[in-house]
Amino acid sequence: MRAALSKKEGERRKFSAVYCRLGSKTNYHGYAAETVLLRNVIDLESRQLLADHIWLNYSKSFQEAGLVAGKKVEFEARIKQYVKGYVNTRYKIDMRTQDYKLSHPTKVRMI
Repeated sequence: MRAALSKKEGERRKFSAVYCRLGSKTNYHGYAAETVLLRNVIDLESRQLLADHIWLNYSKSFQEAGLVAGKKVEFEARIKQYVKGYVNTRYKIDMRTQDYKLSHPTKVRMI
């Protein structure tokens, strides 16, 4: 489903999505970092569904928006490519793939 994001890589666009819940991940330094789960991510310009879900960092702009589960959120973000998957050099396992994400969300507001 994120193939639609690949066509718009590098662009900063306006999106809407439904806020579901908070989560957490281990960041690069080994510390816990809070994340936000958004479902049904829609590009507001083309009205096209770009992703069924996406995880973003729980940044200051999300904290100030007063998120409520099940409510719509509008925000701007940049579309970027990233590498995901599993690597184990000891056993020569490399299961990495490229995918697309939204990064640097700004102007977050509840609808």
